[in-house]
Amino acid sequence: MSILRIALLSLIILSVMFSAAFAIKHMPEERGKTLFNDPKFAGGTKACNECHPNGRGLEKAADKKEFNIMGKTQKSLEEAVNFCIVNANKGKTIGVKSKQMKDIVAYIKSLKGKVPAAEKPMK
Repeated sequence: MSILRIALLSLIILSVMFSAAFAIKHMPEERGKTLFNDPKFAGGTKACNECHPNGRGLEKAADKKEFNIMGKTQKSLEEAVNFCIVNANKGKTIGVKSKQMKDIVAYIKSLKGKVPAAEKPMK
């Protein structure tokens, strides 16, 4: 009987661990990071990561109200994302309220205050 209890307890523990790993992988930030690294995102020809390796240059995007890209002004992060998709990635705009937009914006906002590994000061 104790072997059965140990097996059942082990199964429960494994289930909880796999559920947690699955949940983390499917968070908006993680889905957004996947889109950010996908060269075919929104029908484009290159990934956002090619211009912004590891999110470089987007660390302060979460706090901005206005963006100036290629001499043009965008009034929101979503507008800036679509501007880059069309002009830099040669893709098609995505809906401002779409799941893809929410995910990529969540990823960009998750970069707030992070310094890319290549720019961290040596100790």
